[in-house]
Amino acid sequence: MEIGMLWFDDGPTSLKDKVSQAVAFYEQKFGEKPTHCLVHPNTLNGGEGDVEGVTVRKARNVMPNHYWVGIEEAAAESNSSRSRSRSAEHIAQGRAA
Repeated sequence: MEIGMLWFDDGPTSLKDKVSQAVAFYEQKFGEKPTHCLVHPNTLNGGEGDVEGVTVRKARNVMPNHYWVGIEEAAAESNSSRSRSRSAEHIAQGRAA
C-alpha cells in the first residue's frame, strides 16, 4: 500500500474499535471501503487479522497509535480491471443492438 489515510487515536478503546472508526471515516470521505490497515507493532500488540473485512497488519514505518488505512494495490488493480471489463461489455452490447 503506497497511498492511504493516516488516522491517529491514542484513546483507551480497543484496537478493533479504533480500526473500525478509521475504516468508517475512510468510507465516508472517499466513498469506498479500504482493504488494509497498517499499524505499528507496539500498537498492534499481537492483534493482526481482520476487522470488518479489512486486513490489519504490522508495519514498523507507521508510528505508534497511528493507523494507515487504504486500498492494497493488488485489490485496487483487480477492482479497476473488473470495471474496465464491465465498461467494455456495455460498449460492445450497445454496438450490437
